[in-house]
Amino acid sequence: MTTGTEASTDAKAATGAEASTAFRARIEHVDTDATGIVHFSRYTSLIETVGTEHLEEYGAGLTAFTAAGVDLVATELQVTYLNSAVHRDVVVGDTRVEHVGAAWFTLAVDLLREEGDGTRTPLVSGRLVYAAVDPDTRRPVPLPAPLRHALRGIVPDAADDERSTPRPRLRSRS
Repeated sequence: MTTGTEASTDAKAATGAEASTAFRARIEHVDTDATGIVHFSRYTSLIETVGTEHLEEYGAGLTAFTAAGVDLVATELQVTYLNSAVHRDVVVGDTRVEHVGAAWFTLAVDLLREEGDGTRTPLVSGRLVYAAVDPDTRRPVPLPAPLRHALRGIVPDAADDERSTPRPRLRSRS
């Protein structure tokens, strides 16, 4: 896919924070299955790419977590398929940080087809839950304070009470 990102000024104005990112990708032949539509597995990859690029733009991405000595692991992925895309369609992704807890956060990603007349058709709606883990033990750790604050700066309704949010279950490597 040919891709690019741009900050959404509408989201900044609506929330007072940088809460959404528009992401564009043109569907290539390699993204499609034998019927000519985008293979369902490509959407999950796009959801992750759109979400992590969004975090990078606001200083709370994988690069920042690695620099802070913490890894992020996906603990949950939810995808709802709404419509299909085909070769040469332009797909736009919007991302929101929906919730920030003590050791995890949730990203919501919507993928939409940009039509020739400028309207957008919903394709996929997804949610990714990321947890912070120690790189050596793979056990949950708190989100580093500066990154937790950065994430909260891009979510319009982040919970302030960290005790109210359960930690996602992680399996340790034996």
